[in-house]
Amino acid sequence: MEQLRSELALILGEGISRLETISEQAQSRLYALYDNDGKPMPLVAKYFRHQGRAALEAKKLTMLGHDGLVTVPAVFGLVLSQQPPVHEMLLMARFNGVSAEAPARTAGRWEQLCEQIVEGVLGWHRIDSHGLVGRVDSVQENNWPAWYRQRIEVLWATLGYLSPPFFTLEDRQILYRSRQQLTNLFKDFDDPCVLMHGNLRLSSMLKDARSDQLIAMMQPGNILWAPREYELIRLADSGAEASLLQHYLQRAPVSEGFIWRRWLYQLWDCVDTLVSSGQFDRPRFDHAREQLLPWLG
Repeated sequence: MEQLRSELALILGEGISRLETISEQAQSRLYALYDNDGKPMPLVAKYFRHQGRAALEAKKLTMLGHDGLVTVPAVFGLVLSQQPPVHEMLLMARFNGVSAEAPARTAGRWEQLCEQIVEGVLGWHRIDSHGLVGRVDSVQENNWPAWYRQRIEVLWATLGYLSPPFFTLEDRQILYRSRQQLTNLFKDFDDPCVLMHGNLRLSSMLKDARSDQLIAMMQPGNILWAPREYELIRLADSGAEASLLQHYLQRAPVSEGFIWRRWLYQLWDCVDTLVSSGQFDRPRFDHAREQLLPWLG
């Protein structure tokens, strides 16, 4: 932390008294910066452990900010550091607010916040990909089922190479069976791909602490173009996020197949995170496995 503080002070050309961790994800960490007087600086630094990811997020934020209705962090600069361990940083605008996970003061304010979020997300979802599909770093002309099958095969092969010791035979069997049933799981699928935030969850949103009004959406995911149903997979199936999901589906219903593909997506999303970061969400994987099992025949 001290080395990072000194590095940022050198880059910005002014003293930094301390860094404060705002949030941490599998491959990144977000810091608030404070000047020599202990006052918050108008920017934050997002630290990436792997090279290339900072530029991809900057590109994604630029697209979301340019084409959407919701505020996203403005990118001030990209830092490529050779200091060990080699890392990258994005310098972005800081927002004053609290996580949208914090309970709203009234039921009416919660309804209003949900409407703001859904309208903002639909602003992105009205932007057609014109035949493109995929992640920020691997966009191609294809249809979603074919692209997703390719992605699963890459993850399956990589998982076989890594052979994580905590991955059980039962875990591998459910992944194998889901691969075998992909044709059935995507039967009659014809939804177009649209612009994705890619990490839609309450923890990725900021609201005003007093008014419960939406301020900004943060922490976008790697997926750039995908069908609308894929945007919804990170919303929990209980509590406030389940309520947000229902608000979205009331405004913009998705295909009936989302009932089972939701769990397919979550299952392989856990594998994707394991392969890319080494972190594995066992409870989420097990829950998705239990929910998907009845649909595998």
